[in-house]
Amino acid sequence: MIARRLFVAHCWLGAVFGLALSIAEVVVLGCHEAPKLTGHEMEGKHLYQGRCAHCHEDNDLALKKAPPDLHGVFKGSTLPSGAAATDAEVRRVVLSGKGMMPAFAGRFDEKQMSALLSYLHTGLR
Repeated sequence: MIARRLFVAHCWLGAVFGLALSIAEVVVLGCHEAPKLTGHEMEGKHLYQGRCAHCHEDNDLALKKAPPDLHGVFKGSTLPSGAAATDAEVRRVVLSGKGMMPAFAGRFDEKQMSALLSYLHTGLR
């Protein structure tokens, strides 16, 4: 809480007094907090952290080839594989597997898959 207050105070001071930052830079740096995750997105975050992050972020399985970073996976028009960045394609890859990624069919029900996709759309915040 104190760190957040200091950050907000820093942004405010930078905007008001022009200390080391122009107003445009303050806005670009994001003095505003990201919107809170919805309950559905939080469920997706929990699933991601429990079933995806150990490979896609931590690579704690010591995989020889690190899986792609999924932060902002839906920001571009294509996935790291080059396929279209669509819910249908991500769902297909998660459920069927691809390359070294195992299939997760039967491990996610429809509600969970929807929550995971919703969380991925947040950019993994």
